[in-house]
Amino acid sequence: MSVAFDGALDDYIQHLRVERGLSVHTVDAYAHDLTRFVAWLDDEGALGQVDEARVAAHLVTLSQAGLSARTQARALSSLRGFFRFLVQEGREPLDPTELLEGPRLLRKLPALLNRDEVVRLLDAPSGTKPNRIRDRAMLHTMYAAGLRVTELTELDLGDLNLEEGFISALGKGNKRRIVPIGAHARAALVEYLATVRPKWARPASRACFVTARGKAMTRQGFWRLVKRYATAAGITKPISPHKLRHSFATHLLDGGADLRSVQTMLGHADISTTQIYTHVTGDHLHKMHERYHPRG
Repeated sequence: MSVAFDGALDDYIQHLRVERGLSVHTVDAYAHDLTRFVAWLDDEGALGQVDEARVAAHLVTLSQAGLSARTQARALSSLRGFFRFLVQEGREPLDPTELLEGPRLLRKLPALLNRDEVVRLLDAPSGTKPNRIRDRAMLHTMYAAGLRVTELTELDLGDLNLEEGFISALGKGNKRRIVPIGAHARAALVEYLATVRPKWARPASRACFVTARGKAMTRQGFWRLVKRYATAAGITKPISPHKLRHSFATHLLDGGADLRSVQTMLGHADISTTQIYTHVTGDHLHKMHERYHPRG
């Protein structure tokens, strides 16, 4: 199979960005995987000559380089998407990845905070200092709506409907979903929007969460805040913003929410992605049974 890479990669990246509407981070990951493959082909003197054996050999080199099974699987997924695109565009007759299988992945249960830890984390930015009012609003909003960190930092004022208690989140693939928030998050947002944002935000800014310099809060900046408040709250387990999302999902299921509703609130396209949380809930129920059942 002779592949004309000249221009094909650029066209595919443009397709991912514009037609598929994937996030910048996802597109960058695909581009990294594909350019690494092209560079490897060039080193092998096989640029343009691609078949199933060459793709498999490339995956072997990734394994030999010590890259994780997850990274290898993502590389194969990137290549598979690229070659399917070429076939669909009529540029190539065959997909050399069609029969290849990626490495088996052990699916890890998502780490989460228990209810007490969540309360301590949300209460950590107490007081009336402007940055603490903003941080309190961000933490409450993320947990209340189960947002991804990018969804949180990219919220703008038009995404908020505080009268009705809803947030419109822009998720993966530029898909929007409406998520309800509770009274605590609404109160924290109202306080921040009334007392802090008007003083910090630039006149033309639509970003919901801003820094004291008027710029939109970044993913990295929020990650540092979460880590600092977790330390202040005495939480010793590894922490990340995504743990609040995991905790949101698990606590809903523990409380009796149905899987479809949680899937919708999380913005998962496939319910199998959401079902991993049922394992956490099942483990919780098993422990409760052992603790409280007379014959447990």
